[in-house]
Amino acid sequence: NQDALDYDDLAEYAAILELDASRLIMEVTANAYAGRVREDFSSGLRSGVNGTPTFFINGVRYDGPRAVESMVAALTYSGG
Repeated sequence: NQDALDYDDLAEYAAILELDASRLIMEVTANAYAGRVREDFSSGLRSGVNGTPTFFINGVRYDGPRAVESMVAALTYSGG
């Protein structure tokens, strides 16, 4: 949804989540979260993330099929 991130869209998402839309827009325009976003981005790079979404299961990157059945199987696999 990269095309749905303007201020009107953010205000709509905030309203859906019952957040203070005015405060959210003010914080976004003031770059209040820029440091945290940089930290998360850097952490992702260190973990081998090269796109989104990227899934990890027990600290290991999951590169298998995105089908629910495949992911559930990976989550429940005992490793033995």
